[in-house]
Amino acid sequence: MAKEVIMTKINPEDLKPGMTVRVYQKITELNSKGEEKKRVQYYEGIIIAKKHGKEAGGTITVRKISNGIGVEKIFPLNLPTITKIEIKKQNKVRRAKLYFLRNYNKKMKEVKIS
Repeated sequence: MAKEVIMTKINPEDLKPGMTVRVYQKITELNSKGEEKKRVQYYEGIIIAKKHGKEAGGTITVRKISNGIGVEKIFPLNLPTITKIEIKKQNKVRRAKLYFLRNYNKKMKEVKIS
């Protein structure tokens, strides 16, 4: 019998600034009775920074616009609650840190993912 290996997380070297990603994370909630409920919630946005990519403490900063307000979230890549990371699209960028997107209003050019 062959064992089936399912790769849920993406290799950190594959993540680049300018990518639009969807990060799935396990959330634990308490209901009114005090019972714990677990669910998976995703956060979709553009990677504006990647720090310490190959190391154990590597993080990515993901930015999205929610109700007209910019929201940024920092995800450690080795976080056990992250179930998977999906790459949606890749934009053409010339910088490693895209902090200028905080006050940038133009559209970015999209590149095909191979």
